[in-house]
Amino acid sequence: MFGTKHLIILAVCAVVVAAGFFFARKWDLEKLTKVLFLIGIVSELIKIFYYIITNEAEYGGLLPKSDLPFHLCSIQILFFAALRFLKSEKIKELLISFMVPSCLLGGLAALLIPTSSSLNGLWILTVQYFGYHCAIMIFSMVILRGKVMKLEVKHYFMCLKFLLGLLFFAIYINSILSTETTTLNFMYVVDPPKEGLPWLNKDDGWLMYMIRYGILVLVCVTACYAKPIVVAIRDRVRSRSAVAKNN
Repeated sequence: MFGTKHLIILAVCAVVVAAGFFFARKWDLEKLTKVLFLIGIVSELIKIFYYIITNEAEYGGLLPKSDLPFHLCSIQILFFAALRFLKSEKIKELLISFMVPSCLLGGLAALLIPTSSSLNGLWILTVQYFGYHCAIMIFSMVILRGKVMKLEVKHYFMCLKFLLGLLFFAIYINSILSTETTTLNFMYVVDPPKEGLPWLNKDDGWLMYMIRYGILVLVCVTACYAKPIVVAIRDRVRSRSAVAKNN
């Protein structure tokens, strides 16, 4: 991490995200989700063929379980598909409430803490990895702009509930797919993303790690919803002040 190659890629990603946001900032939800869904499909196809071919000697024609789309960023492809084809506005609202912070912060974390294969594998995998995570960050930035969907405090609590459900899903899917020789770590609910991290570590056991993980997620999600939270608090204070004056 943060070697010369990584820093150059980060600089390119910053330009891509800025340019992508500039072009997509006026898109409606239908066009935005259509483009992101297509990007997700292309990204997943590249990843599938790369990892099957790379691991052909060990797994034959099977995709390694660790590369299934159950990580925080890769699972977004399923949600983009849902936004693209589902008609229920309530489900779309729920998904977007979760996707805004998870795509923005998950994408940023993935750029800063890339996988070894994304830096040291074939160039096409590097383009796939960093390009996809730039794309999901652009999606969040467009939503946060407020023209596609106005975020409210209710979406903040919807997001937290969704995250809680996703936590149990990740625990179950890791337990189901792990074997005696391979331990999967979707959503990083088994182990930290990297060893030696100052906050996210298992020095004090798994439970303390999950508590710290939860606190970090709560802080990050709250930061993304800071504007609607502040607006709601301000409106509540003004409302109470108006009632007090009338009395």
